[in-house]
Amino acid sequence: MDSQISNRTTGARPAKFTSLSEAVAPQVWFGVSAVFHYLGPAFAVLLFPVIGPLGVAWFRISSAALVFAPMTKPWRVIYNASPRERLLLLGLGLCLAMMNTSFYLALDRLPIALVAAIEFVGTIGLALWGRRGGRNLTALGFAVLGVGLLLGVPSLFIDHTQNVPLDAVGLFWAGLNGALFVVYVVLGHKISQGGASGGVERLGAAMCFAFVFVMPIGLLQAVAVFGIGQLVLAGIGVGLCSSVIPYVCDQLAMSRLPRASFAFLLALLPATATLVGVVVLRQFPTAIEAIGVILVMIGVALHQPTND
Repeated sequence: MDSQISNRTTGARPAKFTSLSEAVAPQVWFGVSAVFHYLGPAFAVLLFPVIGPLGVAWFRISSAALVFAPMTKPWRVIYNASPRERLLLLGLGLCLAMMNTSFYLALDRLPIALVAAIEFVGTIGLALWGRRGGRNLTALGFAVLGVGLLLGVPSLFIDHTQNVPLDAVGLFWAGLNGALFVVYVVLGHKISQGGASGGVERLGAAMCFAFVFVMPIGLLQAVAVFGIGQLVLAGIGVGLCSSVIPYVCDQLAMSRLPRASFAFLLALLPATATLVGVVVLRQFPTAIEAIGVILVMIGVALHQPTND
C-alpha cells in the first residue's frame, strides 16, 4: 500500500476529480489551497468570542464531513477498502481532528502568521527529502532563512503588538499542530496515489472518521449556538473555507506533484498567512517578519520540482 493504493476503494467510477486536476497546473490548485488554508481560519478567529475555538473546530469538521458525504460516498469507500487502507483512513481522520483542534487552540492565543511559521518548520524535513541540485539547494536556503526570520527569537517569544511574552500554552498547541501537519502531508500524499478522484473520495472517508473523533471535543460549545442561525451558517462557512476547498485542492495538487515538491511549496503558507492576517485580522508584521515572508516567496519561485 505504501507505493500504491488499491483502486477498489473508489469503485471504478468516472474520474471526475482527475479530469478537474488535469485542467490546470498543480501549482494553481496549490495556490488556491494556500489562500483558503488561512482565510477560513482567519474567519474562525472572529467567531472565537461567541463560539469558542473547540466549538469552531467542531463546526469546521462536521460541516466538511456533511459536504463530503454525498460527493464522495465515504461508506462505500470504507466498505471497499482493505484492512490496511481502512487503517490509513482512520489515521488520517484522527490526524485531521487533532490538527484542526490544536490549530484553533493556538490561534486563540497567538498571531496567525506565527502559527503558520511554526506549522511550516516540520515540512522543511519533507522538503529536504529528495532535494538535489544547486538550484533547489539555493531555493531551500532562501526559504529556511525566511522562515528563520519569521521564527526568530524576538518573534517567537515576544508579541510585538503588546511587547509581552507570548503564551506558552499557545506555543505548545502551535508546535503540536505543526507536527500533525507533517503527518497530514505524508498521509494525504498516500491517499492521493492512484489519481485525484480516488484521493478526494478517500479524503471524504477520512473526514467522516475525523467527525467521530471531534464529536465529543467541541459539541458542547457548538450546541450552545445551535439556535442562532447566523452563527451556525458562519460555522458551516468556516468548514467550507477551511477544510473542503483547501483539502480538495491539496488532493488535486498532490496527485500530480511529488511529495517533496509539494512539501517545499508549503513554504508559501507563512506568506499567505501573513497577508490574510493583515487583511482580515489587522495583524501587521514587523519589518523583519516582512523580509522573512519575501525570502520565503523567493525560495518558492526558485524551486524546481524533482521526482520522489
